[in-house]
Amino acid sequence: MMKVSPWGQRIARAEFLAKQHPSVAEILGFYANVARFQEDFYRRLEAAADRPSTVALAEQSFALPESPEILASFGPFLSIVENQGPARLVALARDLQQSSPESRSELLDASWSTRESSPDEPPEEFLARAFLQPYAEFVRFRLAMKSDGHLHSLCPFCSRKPGLAVLRQQGDGARRSLMCSFCLAEWEFRRIVCPGCGEENNTKLPVYTASDFDYIRVECCDRCHAYLKAVDLTKNGLAEPMVDEMAAAPLDLWAEEHGYSKLQRNLMGM
Repeated sequence: MMKVSPWGQRIARAEFLAKQHPSVAEILGFYANVARFQEDFYRRLEAAADRPSTVALAEQSFALPESPEILASFGPFLSIVENQGPARLVALARDLQQSSPESRSELLDASWSTRESSPDEPPEEFLARAFLQPYAEFVRFRLAMKSDGHLHSLCPFCSRKPGLAVLRQQGDGARRSLMCSFCLAEWEFRRIVCPGCGEENNTKLPVYTASDFDYIRVECCDRCHAYLKAVDLTKNGLAEPMVDEMAAAPLDLWAEEHGYSKLQRNLMGM
């Protein structure tokens, strides 16, 4: 039996959740199409890995190489967005298709090098980040860096903010890890600490759940008013954390209505 790829698992989970939660079916359907492109892009990066002129990995840095092949792949990605994306992105993708190669290259370079994000980041940032994510995963795998002992709230590989938390069984309880919003690295992080400001007082770190997503926690901080969602695999071992986090979009609306801001928006810009 052939092993299913990480993208195949994410796509299958997105299709399953789309049937369970019609309100987010459009979001998950679009993500599934993006994931199909990402897998194909990753495979092409693997095939080109032995040609330094094509994928010039900087072995000691997390850098975006000047590669015509990477830039050339952006056009097909934009076509997917044009044909299958939500209305708010279709016109933007069309405009980017008609822009100069230099401006598209500048967008990708800026997205790659920018570590901080803001709640009002432009939608083209989503397009660039979604396109570059498989390359970020590819570089992380090739560099074979280890996160052992990393205790900080930023990703040990690309220094981006986490996009979500994951809870896994450990003894009689659960250990918490953070997952990078960009390269999808995962590293262990203390349970009762806000990854946004470092607050440790549990009375200022409320956790909320909803019956529709009882295995997903909204972990909030009443000091910095940030939140992120945590996918509890001890309650639902079938979850694909990144996909289930997207599917729980109603929880984001609830959190924002109650004055919290997401620590880092996901690939769908939510």
